[in-house]
Amino acid sequence: MKKTLYSLFIFFILLGCYEPTRECEKFKNGTFTFTTSLNKEEVSTTFTRIDSIEIDRFNNQTDTSSVRWLNNCEYVIKKIRPKNKAEEKSIHVKIISTTDSSYTFSYGLVGETKKSKGTAFKIK
Repeated sequence: MKKTLYSLFIFFILLGCYEPTRECEKFKNGTFTFTTSLNKEEVSTTFTRIDSIEIDRFNNQTDTSSVRWLNNCEYVIKKIRPKNKAEEKSIHVKIISTTDSSYTFSYGLVGETKKSKGTAFKIK
């Protein structure tokens, strides 16, 4: 019984030390695609980020946003020319984990607690 408890104790200690891989620097620049569910329909957007500028292409429309990096894995996006009040709100993005060609992130409006998750794939 003691061996089982000791083994479980060691397992949980090692599990608590696990941190997902985050090599965020390689995702500061490039062209990415992101697919999400919008009104029960799957939609995709493509965006190109060059350090402090992001150009989004969605439904044959192009928008440009400024990108302010808080650290290597977190940034805030703000539309440069918002068309309405909703577009004036900034979005906080935090990269949670990375692979060779993608990153998983959480995002939400700055100042709000509701967060969503997504995965962006680097295509260039």
